[in-house]
Amino acid sequence: MSESGEFCPNCGDPIEVDRSTRAYPGAATRRERKLCDSCYFDRFDLVDAPERIEVRVCAQCGAVHRGNRWVDVGARDYTDVAIEEVSDALGVHVDADDVSWQVDPEQVDQNTIRMHSYFSGVVRGTVVEEDVTVPVKISRQTCTRCGRIAGDYYASTVQVRAVGRTPTAEETERAREIATEIVEEMEATGDRDAFVTDVSETEDGLDLKVSTTNIGKKIASKLIEEFGGDFSDSETLVTEDEDGNEVYRVTYAVRLPPFTPGDVIDPRDEGGPVLVRSVRSNLKGRRLTTGEPFELRFDDDDAPEPRKLGRVEDAEETTLVATEDEHAVQVLDPETYRTKTVARPDYLDADADSVPVLKSRAGLHVLPDESRESG
Repeated sequence: MSESGEFCPNCGDPIEVDRSTRAYPGAATRRERKLCDSCYFDRFDLVDAPERIEVRVCAQCGAVHRGNRWVDVGARDYTDVAIEEVSDALGVHVDADDVSWQVDPEQVDQNTIRMHSYFSGVVRGTVVEEDVTVPVKISRQTCTRCGRIAGDYYASTVQVRAVGRTPTAEETERAREIATEIVEEMEATGDRDAFVTDVSETEDGLDLKVSTTNIGKKIASKLIEEFGGDFSDSETLVTEDEDGNEVYRVTYAVRLPPFTPGDVIDPRDEGGPVLVRSVRSNLKGRRLTTGEPFELRFDDDDAPEPRKLGRVEDAEETTLVATEDEHAVQVLDPETYRTKTVARPDYLDADADSVPVLKSRAGLHVLPDESRESG
């Protein structure tokens, strides 16, 4: 092999490679690029590895502490976590090309995994191999989120109430579902501060304690969107943080409407009872005397306060005796079994053998066939 006319700055031997046709621009320093192969490989390390790696893992949820935050990885078998941490910690020399590596984890004990790593690469046209063993220590701790949950931390409370009544089982169960859905949605985006601290039933309704004010507001808004009504919020000073900033808890007071779909009410406007169909924004329903649509604004202070007469579930099936005219029919009173003349709403099928009726303080009225109409 011909000499290049250059000499190794370390040993003084002539360089046997023509630098004009073979150069190593990836070398760390200019001096390294001038070394002969023998001196270069004498001081060459293919892999830079730490002596030991500690991985902080939450013993409750399996989150791993990386940088300055906890990251959800759902870890239970921490071998994969150890492999990833070692991969991030190892450095391969910039001169190496075509690098490949494999790892052979050895479980020493419950909290220690010894990672045997095998590297190979091509440096200055020569295949270089190196073995590295890095012990990984699993340190089991409690992440911030689990610590807050264990300490019953909460930042807001959603109080689910109803005007003039107790929220129904459907409303309270839906409130629980909404809270869970919102937390799951936020967790899916990587928000580790989202959780439900406590759900408790009271004589008046349901209380939901949640981890952030944002979650509380979302729950309240979603309940109003589905069931109608409104909500208000109020702040309570609870403490100061380490920087001296005031920390508040927010209570969202949800007030559901006084009526729910399926209620039969008397609007006290001489038009007859109404079957409630919707309470979102305004109360909407149908007159049981005519079948005509009915609507009442909740903010109409001049309208008399409606009163509840019953529910569609209170209706009983009775015999349709005869049709008197376009405004009246005869049915059997389900209590006295006497024939009674009642209003004929437009939804009544005059050819039917029986009809559902509700008896209340307002009298006897035919309800729509709920098998064909949703409540």
